[in-house]
Amino acid sequence: MKTIKGPAIFLAQFAGDGAPFNSLDTIADWVTSLGYKGIQIPSWDARLFDLEKAAASQTYCDEITGMLAEKGLAVTELSTHLQGQLVAVHPAFDAQFDAFAAPHVRGNPKARQEWATEQVKLAARASRNLGLTAHATFSGALAWPYFYPWPARPAGLVEDAFDELARRWKPILDVFEDNGVDAAYEIHPGEDLHDGATFEMFLERLGNHPRANILYDPSHFVLQQLDYLAYLDIYHERIKCFHVKDAEFRPNGRMGVYGGYQSWVDRPGRFRSLGDGQVDFAAIFSKMAQYDFPGWAVLEWECALKHPEQGAAEGAPFIDRHIIRVTEHAFDDFAVGGADRDLNKRLMGIG
Repeated sequence: MKTIKGPAIFLAQFAGDGAPFNSLDTIADWVTSLGYKGIQIPSWDARLFDLEKAAASQTYCDEITGMLAEKGLAVTELSTHLQGQLVAVHPAFDAQFDAFAAPHVRGNPKARQEWATEQVKLAARASRNLGLTAHATFSGALAWPYFYPWPARPAGLVEDAFDELARRWKPILDVFEDNGVDAAYEIHPGEDLHDGATFEMFLERLGNHPRANILYDPSHFVLQQLDYLAYLDIYHERIKCFHVKDAEFRPNGRMGVYGGYQSWVDRPGRFRSLGDGQVDFAAIFSKMAQYDFPGWAVLEWECALKHPEQGAAEGAPFIDRHIIRVTEHAFDDFAVGGADRDLNKRLMGIG
């Protein structure tokens, strides 16, 4: 069995224009002071990271890993959540998602998709240069506006959407294969890959591509009332990244899973800081140990109530308490009497 690595933290929700959040060097000092040992880097944030340079320059990547190592930190994964989202955008969301793209491709969906595809490919190469084996991303979505079938969906709409999604991702995944890196899709409402069934539909169209894998975040399963522990039992072989994020779901007589168009504060299902929600992390970390999860436990902080700096400060010790140092021997080894085939036969009455 493997002991999960951590605690680590995703920097996307903390990066900003003011110190210490405006450079990789200074934000690294901040997370080290909180007790973190790893960082997941948002590859789109130029204040922290130059994706194109990392894909082309081993020297640049060595400088980053060396600087972080001096602080006692490692890069856990790169993230292309924003770029991955742009690989597949339904026209209903064009205006909203345009802000995720480089200025020169905004307003041009075809150019934006091509740019996003190249960005994710660059991340595969940059991950290799950083010595990483997994990468965090989103799938994007073409079918999401039709998730609730009213009016009735035209026959074949979902199948065609997943055919197209797989067609767009196959060349990207081939680049990940060439670079020895797993692409881990965060299973997330708003993405076409938002539960187990949709991941399987995607994977089938990819011919079970070995690099098409999962970023596991139980908070998204709480909000859609999916069994997040059974999910680990079913898909553990494909889970390559882990966001440690809490959530709660408290339905009432006015609202349920869909949330009534309310703000995050007022929705029955909402994300919470670690320990403030309903996720059974003791059971999750136990299953991670049971299934030899090879990666990092990475805090993704999102909470409508608590200040992010408080959430970050509380997150490292919370994760550290839940990491299971796996045992090297069975608890009852002391009582083992040794191998004796003759004794075994006598015990079964077959000798």
